[in-house]
Amino acid sequence: MSRQRVRVEGRQLSVSNLEKVLFPEVSFTKAQVIDYYVRIAPVLLPHLSGRPVTFTRWPDGVEGPAFFEKNSARHAPDWVRTVTVPSPGSTRDREVLEMVVLETVADLAWAANLAALELHVPQWQVGSKRQPALPDLLVLDLDPGPDAGIRECCEVAERLRVRLVDDGLDPVVKTSGSKGVQVYAPIRVTDREHPSRYAKALAQELSAQTPDLIVWRMEKVLRPGKVLIDWSQNNPAKTTVAPYSLRARPDATVSAPIGWDEVDAVRDGADPGELRFHTEEVLARVEEYGDLFDVADRTRARLPAV
Repeated sequence: MSRQRVRVEGRQLSVSNLEKVLFPEVSFTKAQVIDYYVRIAPVLLPHLSGRPVTFTRWPDGVEGPAFFEKNSARHAPDWVRTVTVPSPGSTRDREVLEMVVLETVADLAWAANLAALELHVPQWQVGSKRQPALPDLLVLDLDPGPDAGIRECCEVAERLRVRLVDDGLDPVVKTSGSKGVQVYAPIRVTDREHPSRYAKALAQELSAQTPDLIVWRMEKVLRPGKVLIDWSQNNPAKTTVAPYSLRARPDATVSAPIGWDEVDAVRDGADPGELRFHTEEVLARVEEYGDLFDVADRTRARLPAV
């Protein structure tokens, strides 16, 4: 195992196996993974701020075995922020998890060196009392079934946008980096279960209007040719891939923020491949457009009662 010491924004970090190819289809190495996360940090870090991170680690690359890691603090250098959060329903009977919060460029470089290719976060932040605060984001994950694809997801995303705006929300959208798209909106609530109830009711409403296109239940038998509106991602125990995170797909795609004009273009017949982005494309888009997912500049509206 080859190791070397590097300095990232004043922090000394041990990195290893930089030449290891983690995405064989495109010959993308660990060094390139670290480089991407360091370069994308200015727009990625605000979306990780205050949110405990779940890693998806692929130590032998995307063709090898992988594992989710929530209880990650034991690996962390002392300069990485750690938090203790409740773990209800843990499959390992843990009452709490010791998790990390990535706040600096050095933090991202450390995580990337672990081959933490994907970064997943909840829709809440750790509050001032070091406990989970109330959710501040709503997420609707649009997942196409067999014989459906990104174009159908864009059609559903636009319908969701109209409904969310009608309810006073200010939605943004990104690709999942895999098959679908994800619609978010900044929110204010007084009940942590409120986003799940609202999202479920919205998914049921749209499914009832167009049952040939949309499904709100997850059973696979219901999904051919349709788009699942996965409302369950709003469960406080669940996480969703962060904006700008790599995805563990053969061609090293990114979960990339997009504009509603791009959604409409694909819905109306543009090439769906235009919404599949890789690292250099995402970095170029940020250079040109800034952060299309900047929820801090959007209205954090009260979620309608359900």
